[in-house]
Amino acid sequence: MSNRLRVGALISGGGTNLQAVIDACESGKISAQVVFVGSDNPEAKGLERAQKHSIPWFVADYRKIIAGYRASGYSLPLPNDCGMDGLLARQSLLPKDTPAEKAKAYIASRVKAEAALLDNMSRYSFDLLILAGFMRVLTPYFLDHVNAGQNPPRVMNIHPALLPSFPGTDGYGDTFRYGCKVGGCTVHFVDYGEDTGPIIGQRAFAVEPDDTLDSIRKKGLEQEWLLYPACIQLFAEKRLRITDGEPDAKGKTRRVVKILPPKACGS
Repeated sequence: MSNRLRVGALISGGGTNLQAVIDACESGKISAQVVFVGSDNPEAKGLERAQKHSIPWFVADYRKIIAGYRASGYSLPLPNDCGMDGLLARQSLLPKDTPAEKAKAYIASRVKAEAALLDNMSRYSFDLLILAGFMRVLTPYFLDHVNAGQNPPRVMNIHPALLPSFPGTDGYGDTFRYGCKVGGCTVHFVDYGEDTGPIIGQRAFAVEPDDTLDSIRKKGLEQEWLLYPACIQLFAEKRLRITDGEPDAKGKTRRVVKILPPKACGS
């Protein structure tokens, strides 16, 4: 069906969210098809899921690429359109007081790996890129190439916590250690920061007194497998728009996601 949303996916590990999306596509729960799966990790078990479903896949080995760039003394050429000064000005991944040379080396090494990702992705036509357990932060270089100023953006992520609480890699662990009575997951568009992009949807679950970290993660994954396909379907129905939210107490305005009613699809 040529009118289905074309979804690309990036993974780093087992790919359980990828499987949930593939299953939702094949069952017709979402009007989409996964057209490629990419990974930064050649040992990612999720690549076997792509093979099983005859989905094209590739690896851009971040560890090898970054190690090679460092071994060269950071002398290997970067893409011609890199614009390092602009990237450093736009990035929000590093503290503002990071020494300039250290920040430049970090961003440049990631751009080197992202260029390999983009080169592989260029072989496929896609409408939306989902991060399904992709454990690498993305620089403005990559995001600007994929998003290209579109509204809504084209890069979506799922996070294991109720953002803006507990950004980073261990959301369920942070939820457990902090003693939260409610846990959950969040799907959001990806911006220049770490887990700071506009929120599309969230699902929550109760944390019971006898819960363990393992049981919290299990509860969370069950919610993720429902939430991610639902948010992708909203994108497929063209019901997502980015707007400016209400100013906070300090007068700062954040970008937020507006979900349009079904009758407004495509307007």
